[in-house]
Amino acid sequence: MLEKFKKLKFNIGWKSLILIGVCVVLIIVDLLTKIFEEKDSWNFAVIPNFIEVVSGSRNPGCAFSFLSEASWGQPFLIAVTFILLILLVAIFIVLPERFILLKISISMITAGAIGNLIDRIAFFEVRDFVELRMFGRMVSCNFADFWIVIGTVIAIVDMLFINEWALIPLTKTAKEAQVKEKEKAETENDTEEIEKNSEDGEAQNNADEHKDGDNG
Repeated sequence: MLEKFKKLKFNIGWKSLILIGVCVVLIIVDLLTKIFEEKDSWNFAVIPNFIEVVSGSRNPGCAFSFLSEASWGQPFLIAVTFILLILLVAIFIVLPERFILLKISISMITAGAIGNLIDRIAFFEVRDFVELRMFGRMVSCNFADFWIVIGTVIAIVDMLFINEWALIPLTKTAKEAQVKEKEKAETENDTEEIEKNSEDGEAQNNADEHKDGDNG
């Protein structure tokens, strides 16, 4: 797979441009919901004891309040987010347009990361207001977290089952691509073997000629 990444080039077509626009929209949606939640103090149940909107929840850490008590937590999370964003943007740029699901996932994860990064820089904490019951307790989150989770799920499903690099290819396109890649690899190996045998043969011939010359 590393060899495939080395061969990738700058790939920004009309699909990528649309996804960049979608990323911007998702960031705006996240920030607007946070602003309106603060302004209007939202408090209501979508599904009682399962999905509830609770105003004023703040998270100085990350998922499940991890690093919330550490004084270095926010600077660390901000630095990690910047590094993650650089990697995501680089991958998004070089991925061919045919990897549309991966590009969708990257645009969603990027939107979520930027939304929460803005909070961390501006408030040194993340504004949460949606509470979900997970693992027996209510967990606070926001729309940026939704974008990150949904994008991650899309990427995992795509890499496992759908695209041409899938570990367990289930789609016709993925299966055909992997068959072609296997045939290509076998052809290259055969070519290398022929070249190697040719070189070995030449070396042996030269050695024999040199030996005959010495005997003469």
